[in-house]
Amino acid sequence: MQICLTMSHNFDEIIPRLNTACYKYDKLNALFGSEDLIPLWVADMDFHTPDFVVEAIKKRASHEIYGYTFRPTSYEDAVIGWYKQRHGWEIKREWLAFSPGVVPALNMLVMSLTEPGDEIIVQPPVYAPFFGAVNDHQRKLVLNPLLCAKGHYAFDFQQLEKIISVRTRMLILCSPHNPVGRVWSRQELNRLAEICMRNNLLILSDEIHCDLVLPPNRHVPVATLSDEIAKNTITTISASKTFNLAGLATASVVIPDPGLKVKYEQLLAKLHLGMGNLFGALAAEAAYNHGNEWLDQLLDYLSQNFDFICNYLAQHLPAIKAFPLEGTYLAWLDFRRAGFSSHTELKTFMVQHAGIALSEGDTFGMGGDGFMRLNLACPRATLEKALARLRNAYVAYFSA
Repeated sequence: MQICLTMSHNFDEIIPRLNTACYKYDKLNALFGSEDLIPLWVADMDFHTPDFVVEAIKKRASHEIYGYTFRPTSYEDAVIGWYKQRHGWEIKREWLAFSPGVVPALNMLVMSLTEPGDEIIVQPPVYAPFFGAVNDHQRKLVLNPLLCAKGHYAFDFQQLEKIISVRTRMLILCSPHNPVGRVWSRQELNRLAEICMRNNLLILSDEIHCDLVLPPNRHVPVATLSDEIAKNTITTISASKTFNLAGLATASVVIPDPGLKVKYEQLLAKLHLGMGNLFGALAAEAAYNHGNEWLDQLLDYLSQNFDFICNYLAQHLPAIKAFPLEGTYLAWLDFRRAGFSSHTELKTFMVQHAGIALSEGDTFGMGGDGFMRLNLACPRATLEKALARLRNAYVAYFSA
């Protein structure tokens, strides 16, 4: 397929999304009680999907028959080629399995690779669906909160060693981390994996944000640490965050251990979820085959957006701090010293006074009170408007 590549992209373009059944915009009133909000919450981007992806979808859509389909080997080739080039990870074809999204994959992997009553470790504050993937299937949630000191998050290795029991079967890892923005170092991941290996814990590594790493940081896939660790690791990946394709419900699960892969695919077959989305596979293939230059431009823009936020807060709202952003497009904002008496007051202020819809920190579990997550994958003009609203509302609120 001939694709017309975009040499530069206008990330400043404002693209209306209202009345498109857009969760981020059209659900504001239902979820926040107001439509007059700037939505910086749901983790999808307000940027145009890359032209080469749109063109590939349009070409296939013009065929006008959208019947039962399968993913061709060219889709697998695109996944394999992308991860080798961008991350130095040589994924074997036989390791790849399908899922209609990373969150469904997390749930199916918990269901197929653990038993009711098994303990599963999650490290909050973290992406909220991790909790449901454990609690919704009669597994026992065990928390190992991240350490936070001097503006830096880290694994609590000592606590992790203490909470592992004979019933502990799995650790779910967020890498890069949503919402705190850490990109874990090779040293950190090696130590975490060593503890898991020594205690016979499977590592379920959600690496959906792995392409969205801001230089000079580098993402290290857990499965590249060693062959032994790879066999003990299941990795979920997708083009959905990187190229704004979340609505196309397509993800991959990388399972090097054949026995674990069989168990997962048996459940996938029982649930009849393996066929997938015609346009999702096509879009991902186009993205992986042609997306390098576009992604580099995106990362540069995201980095500038984050710098803009940090500079604005330092100049106008110094009581609010943004934690360092190493990966993802999600800024973790600390309001704990901003004068609010409770997290409830902070949430009310943000909606009713500032007019901004952010992801509320307490939804990410322990350690989230006093924080808000801001999606900075939007035109800079949107950020400017939102921060000006925040500044004006903050001054008025504490001057009353």
